[in-house]
Amino acid sequence: MGHVIAVCTSSKRGVQKKPVAAIEVIVDHGVKDDAHAGDWHRQVSLLADESADVMRSKGVPIGPGDFGENIVTRDIEVKSLPVGQRLRVGGDVLLEVTQIGKVCHDRCAIYYAAGECIMPSEGIFCKVLHPGRIKPGDAIEVE
Repeated sequence: MGHVIAVCTSSKRGVQKKPVAAIEVIVDHGVKDDAHAGDWHRQVSLLADESADVMRSKGVPIGPGDFGENIVTRDIEVKSLPVGQRLRVGGDVLLEVTQIGKVCHDRCAIYYAAGECIMPSEGIFCKVLHPGRIKPGDAIEVE
């Protein structure tokens, strides 16, 4: 079982997200007040902190949200989850994996701040099947 170590939002696309105390996720929408929310398949993004550790070991000083992720996880290898896998977060929220990685068409602020972007190969995207609040410390269970 994994857990959430940070939750992050931003009001604009292509920028680093900022850690917040909690996020609210809405069915068929995503994270309330986040720039990436909407009726599409990439409503919520997740990145394992272990992936960020690799960047930190190279001397890149990065923190939660620096790669544009909404949820930073620990003890769950999110990049290995298949499309269609469901995740229970904090007991109430139900997410479904819709995409592994993404194509970056241009170099955004995230790339220039970190020197490299790991979301294209390490991040995953989900849609919201059941709403609720997510906060650091919440458990993440693969269903």
